[in-house]
Amino acid sequence: MSRLSSRAWFFIGFLVCTGLILIALFLQYYVHLEPCPLCMLQRVAFIALGIVFLIGALHGPGRTGSRVYAVASLIPGLTGLGLAVRHTWLQYNPPEYVSCAGDFYSQLERMPLGRLISNALRATGDCSKVDWTLLKLSIAEWSLIWFAILAILALYVLVKAPSRN
Repeated sequence: MSRLSSRAWFFIGFLVCTGLILIALFLQYYVHLEPCPLCMLQRVAFIALGIVFLIGALHGPGRTGSRVYAVASLIPGLTGLGLAVRHTWLQYNPPEYVSCAGDFYSQLERMPLGRLISNALRATGDCSKVDWTLLKLSIAEWSLIWFAILAILALYVLVKAPSRN
């Protein structure tokens, strides 16, 4: 079996991120699951990760460029992984008090993004609620798995740095 080029690996990563965002939008608009602040931040991380993967796939870099894109993809990948870990932890350890702060967009209208992100990391209420599962895993747990897979993909490209083919 021949090794895939870094361009192919980046394109696979982009397709995975795109698919995950499409699933999230399907769950929001057709299944009517309202995303919590941590869900929205994870979406941003998947989108940023997908953009880095897409640029790497379109560029088709050599060995050094592949490593640069791999490191660049680790930033949103590990950020998303941390958010998914926090989200999963909140679902297993729900806060004592539920917040009625409103959804992400209404909060964004009332406060600056930095404060909103800070609040999202201390999320209460909706973030601890499990509304949907697949194979007994919540959306947060699936996000954690996919961020881990995509981070491993980035690490593989970083370490192996396949040449452009």
